[in-house]
Amino acid sequence: MISFDDKLQPLLGKKTADALETGLGLTTVGDLLRHYPRRYDERGKLTDIRSLEIDEHVTVQAEVRKCQKRQMKARRGQMTEAVITDGTSELHLVFFGKPAFVAEQQLLPGTRALFAGKVGRYRQNLQLVHPAFEVLTDERDGSSFLQAFLPVYPASQHINTWNIANCVKQLLEIWDGVPEDPLPAAFREEHGLVGLEQALRSIHRPDSWAEITVAQQRLKWDEALAVQLTLAQRRKASTARPAPSCARKSGGILDAFDARLPFTLTAGQVEVGEQIATDLESTVPMNRLLQGEVGSGKTMVALRAMLQAVDAGRQSAMLAPTEVLAAQHARSLTEMLGDLAQAGQLGGAENATRVTLLTGSMNTAQRRQALLDIVTGEAGIVVGTHAIIQEKVEFHSLGLVVVDEQHRFGVEQRAALSARGERENPHVLVMTATPIPRTVAMTVYGDLEVSALRELPGGRSPIKTSVVPVREKPAWLDRAFARVREEVAAGHQAYFVCPRIGDEEPAKSDDEDKRPALSVIDVATMLARGPLKGLRVEILHGRMPPDEKDAVMRAFAANEVQVLVATTVIEVGVNVPNATVMAIMDADRFGVSQLHQLRGRVGRGSAPGLCLLVTEMPEMTATMERLRAVESTLDGFELAQLDLELRREGDILGAAQSGRRSALKMLSLLRDEDIIADARVAAQGFVDADPDLERHPGLAGMVATLLTEERAEFLEKA
Repeated sequence: MISFDDKLQPLLGKKTADALETGLGLTTVGDLLRHYPRRYDERGKLTDIRSLEIDEHVTVQAEVRKCQKRQMKARRGQMTEAVITDGTSELHLVFFGKPAFVAEQQLLPGTRALFAGKVGRYRQNLQLVHPAFEVLTDERDGSSFLQAFLPVYPASQHINTWNIANCVKQLLEIWDGVPEDPLPAAFREEHGLVGLEQALRSIHRPDSWAEITVAQQRLKWDEALAVQLTLAQRRKASTARPAPSCARKSGGILDAFDARLPFTLTAGQVEVGEQIATDLESTVPMNRLLQGEVGSGKTMVALRAMLQAVDAGRQSAMLAPTEVLAAQHARSLTEMLGDLAQAGQLGGAENATRVTLLTGSMNTAQRRQALLDIVTGEAGIVVGTHAIIQEKVEFHSLGLVVVDEQHRFGVEQRAALSARGERENPHVLVMTATPIPRTVAMTVYGDLEVSALRELPGGRSPIKTSVVPVREKPAWLDRAFARVREEVAAGHQAYFVCPRIGDEEPAKSDDEDKRPALSVIDVATMLARGPLKGLRVEILHGRMPPDEKDAVMRAFAANEVQVLVATTVIEVGVNVPNATVMAIMDADRFGVSQLHQLRGRVGRGSAPGLCLLVTEMPEMTATMERLRAVESTLDGFELAQLDLELRREGDILGAAQSGRRSALKMLSLLRDEDIIADARVAAQGFVDADPDLERHPGLAGMVATLLTEERAEFLEKA
């Protein structure tokens, strides 16, 4: 009997099994059966070529318009060039050597075929170099492409979609099916779900769109339920150890701080602050995610929560992803508190505490003093990087952990900090300025309560965003440099952001026309010698020594530096109100949310902000559409939804989050909100009645199959 755990090699042969493992990481029967088609092409229905993205590995169904062989100019030998079309757009193909001869023989005008390769660009044309291809005819008995629906699988350079389809076909012919369905029969009936075996057979070899829909519904439920069961178990386990109750104290440091505020809190800050204050009073550990727009006042909300913990005799720890951001937070918290941060100092307020910074780059004397302040409890608020979760750091009484920009921090590091209490779990507040769609919040952050700040405090200046299309309008770049000079002449400052540092080897590209990404070092040199000559230009990046980074940021904050050329190290937390203009070079190489984060560094004072998205991408491409979307709105929640729509498969729970392949192959966080919400309710019901799923071995097995041990650990720690 063939089971999910059986290896593929004895069934498909060593060469094929090696290709599946090397290219896609598929080693077992279960791996291959759960490697679902990315889409289905109906025989004869051509692929929309305009939707293709540069550098994407694609499979295209198209018709050959022309194909001809010619002598190469730069070297000896011949090449074959072909043009394929979907009826409205064209894609160019080029073959060298022996494949050129094969292509010339088979790709006759009018031939329809599948083509697989990496999309490049040559002389303004989309191009595939040496694509694999499979001519679509009705003459090949046994081919997976005789059926009306052509499954198009996620493929690689090691194995093409039609080879994968034939492997699946062979496997399904000898597979014995599922001995027992992991979903209880009553549950399947309640939700109208087909059996697992039927779903797997239909998803790979469907006869109709209706059959595909029914199969997808079942397989989506498997994934949604596996994730939500894990998160429900995590929520259950989080109450095993109590948290310290941090009751509000009348007349304490929080009241003193509130009395001094020179402005009124926004309605959102008041509402979210009340939610957090109530959580802190409970002995059930708070696990809350605070999301909010850039500049919405999350740090103020977090500081008020930390002061409530201090009033209760507890310490708070604020964790930042970089030393630059940690130092910035320590300075800003100290400034916001004034004499309330000067405990033990001449002139300190009666209820004062102390803000202590701890980073890995501090000298021995600084570190020794910081550690002493932490262990004695003199430091009510501790700010730092991962250095504050090392075992050597002992807290006197840790009550609250605040994690800033949590998506940039390792899950293991966050988990280590939140578990620092010996008999108690500290309350945990994680913050992000990247708005999160509801489905992502229910999935990636499913064990957290979610609060959102959508309202910006008064006094924030508007930010205008403009795309600078260098390819079509090169003169606009000169105008961009002139605008920077104008802002500096008015007493303001500017950022230039680049994708890479410049002291490393640039990433190589298969496309000879594609230059390396612009670097901080090169751009800074170009600006200082050319369009911004005479201004003080400095650089900032993550590989600089910490004292140099801090010195540069201090000089920029003091307006001793007019132009700062940096990597995304300035993406979060950096607050220089006098900086009014930002030019993001090679903006097409950044994600939507990242662009939104970056431009939030300007417009933080009384003067309006300007963000310039500099790109060489041509118009009428998906990448340019993305930049135009950022140009058109400042609504981070709207852009977050767009970002989700643009994500590749697996980005949500895949490498972008945990460094491992995604367990979500069928479930769409964009389109399947109802399934995710229903699965959350169902999972909670199962876990409330059977916490370890001992009475539901099928569900326990499904969790183990779809969520590996490492992924379950990741979700628990996230």
